[in-house]
Amino acid sequence: MAIDLHRFFKASNPSRTLDISQPEDRQYYIDFSEVRGSNLIKELGRAIIFSEDEPNCQLFTGHIGCGKSTELSRLKAELEQKGFHVVYFESSQDLDMADVDISDILLAIARQVSQSLEAAQIQLQPTRFQNLLQGAANLLNSEITGIKAKVPVVGDIGINAEPGKFSLAVGIGEITTKTKDSKDIRSLLRQHLEPRVNNILEAINQELIEPAQKQLKQQGKAGMVVIVDNLDRIDNRQRSSGRTQPEYLFVDRGELLNKLKCHVVYTVPLVLAFSNEKESLTNRFGSDPQLLPMVRVRERDGSLCSEGVALLRQMILARAFPHVDSDQRISLISELFDAVETLDYLCQVSGGHMRSLLVLLNTCMKKDDPPFSRDLVERVISQRRSELSKAITPREWELLRLVAQQKTVRGEEEYQTLLRSLFVFEYRDADESWFDINPILAEAKELQL
Repeated sequence: MAIDLHRFFKASNPSRTLDISQPEDRQYYIDFSEVRGSNLIKELGRAIIFSEDEPNCQLFTGHIGCGKSTELSRLKAELEQKGFHVVYFESSQDLDMADVDISDILLAIARQVSQSLEAAQIQLQPTRFQNLLQGAANLLNSEITGIKAKVPVVGDIGINAEPGKFSLAVGIGEITTKTKDSKDIRSLLRQHLEPRVNNILEAINQELIEPAQKQLKQQGKAGMVVIVDNLDRIDNRQRSSGRTQPEYLFVDRGELLNKLKCHVVYTVPLVLAFSNEKESLTNRFGSDPQLLPMVRVRERDGSLCSEGVALLRQMILARAFPHVDSDQRISLISELFDAVETLDYLCQVSGGHMRSLLVLLNTCMKKDDPPFSRDLVERVISQRRSELSKAITPREWELLRLVAQQKTVRGEEEYQTLLRSLFVFEYRDADESWFDINPILAEAKELQL
């Protein structure tokens, strides 16, 4: 069977998140829950469904690139099938992840929720919100001089619109578009909004969520769920107070994020799961952050996890042959690789990290047409190993040797130098979790004893 190389290349883009609600993307999805140790998306969904009208707030984390966004897309699709109105958005589209405050997150939620509700023909009358935004716009327009940065009015739906014609999503967008790319303008807006953050929260609940919940129930919906993705990408920089940005947002001020009167799922930085503040975080939100581990390619004792490799194999084959049954795809491996062993080697070296596997595959496709030879795959892997190794210090090589021997990571410092850099991955089976070095580094000369 001939491969459509253009479609295969597009489907294998490492930066592309699958949207499970779309039939085209759904055919690429592989369920890895049996080789991740648990079905976390099922658990998140059950917590929401069983909570009924009681707002449920949950935290979701994991290595960047391990498949969280795809799994959250699956959660969205499954909840919609259960009758929920789901607002899913990638917060990085609204926020500067290197510089985030609580008012920024609340405004992003308000914009995305109002935009989704307006599209669903839910009637909103956010008069308090309109007044809040008008005050912010007036401040910015009076303070900003000498540059063309004034907050505009867009026809009859901008900030100055009549109450019945006001679009909250557009109003917030008019302000945040100006602030995202300018630290000075963002600082001005925060000086105005931070003292009013409780008013913003009340406005979200009273003018958006509560009236929407009522109307959605009248339409036969089960309620509303907000999924805020990509907050795990918030920079770990230290603030002037000495607290890191994740600690400040989710521990010190997490109570505000936990007060929305609907079901919410936030992604949070993985560092918080290894921080001394983990218990404070759990107490703040009422549950532990759910961590999505890697797909197992080996067991704790080093033996091959054949189930994990088989599913990763299917992940690649599905992108090349989406319309072919999973059992029949196996017979088409020769169209992609010179041998089954070459494909399996690629899967094992990825360490079960979704994006790493797609990066390696994408690099192979840039260098040559399939079927890919073992020599090409080894050259691509060697090149990737060399790039990763450049960033590793002698002290970190020592830590990596310890991880390889002991299968553990202890302490926040070690997390930041090993896990955040994707030098070490976490795995789970039904009984336990453990850590191991990124397999792409396993043959590095610095690790040879």
